[in-house]
Amino acid sequence: MATHRSTDTSNETSELKPPNMLLFALEGRAPWELGAALLAAPLLKDVPKGDGHPVMVLPGLMAGDFLTLFLRRFLKNCGYAAYAWEQGVNLGPRDGLLEECVARVKELSEKHGQKVSLVGWSLGGIYAREIAKAVPHDVRCVITLGSPFTGHPTATNAWRLYQMVSGKPAVDEVQISELKKTPPVPTTSIFSRTDGIVSWQCCIEQETNHSENIEVHGSHTGMVANPTVLYAIADRLAQSDGQWQRFDRNGHQGVKKFIYRDPQRAPRAGGF
Repeated sequence: MATHRSTDTSNETSELKPPNMLLFALEGRAPWELGAALLAAPLLKDVPKGDGHPVMVLPGLMAGDFLTLFLRRFLKNCGYAAYAWEQGVNLGPRDGLLEECVARVKELSEKHGQKVSLVGWSLGGIYAREIAKAVPHDVRCVITLGSPFTGHPTATNAWRLYQMVSGKPAVDEVQISELKKTPPVPTTSIFSRTDGIVSWQCCIEQETNHSENIEVHGSHTGMVANPTVLYAIADRLAQSDGQWQRFDRNGHQGVKKFIYRDPQRAPRAGGF
């Protein structure tokens, strides 16, 4: 059995601060990332094709299905049955929300006769992980985009906004501890060290034989349109059910290793 290096950041995430103002200002890159995806459309047509299984996309805080439309269209063009979460604008956890998401996953799984893959952006990724923990037999894999599941919520520039819109000003330490647990299905965390909203260390998954991290270059708000993120998502989703393997950074004659850094070599301190 392969041995995987530990990426435990429990001690480091306990004292993390939100990304600095320079990184926060760089969130203005998001429109350029969308433009890059449009320019890269001919190249993205060569991504691994899907097998038609259902994929549900969950939006981040203060986002709704409209902001995941580009990603869902991309997934549809790749050959997947892409679905919105259909829960309106994400205003944080509310009573019954997780149960409604679980019911939708079960509905889609029954409709297609296949497990559902979950792609969650930021807070949506945290929901995706919890859904997979609740109904692992209905979930094929989980892919999170800039989701802060391992760190303290105050280590994000969205914490105050989260408190305001969710109506949950207090920190539930027990819940935070539970969120860190890896779902019992293939799980991929896609993150960026230049994320201006979430401290990247909060997105690092403990790597096992069914979990991994993929580092990309880009902003937090642009993750649903960043071409390197789109490629990584397509690559992960194209794997056959039950035959999951780690992301191969050395593929395509080694070109990918220049685009995707090795997360194991990412520095443990904050900053670039």
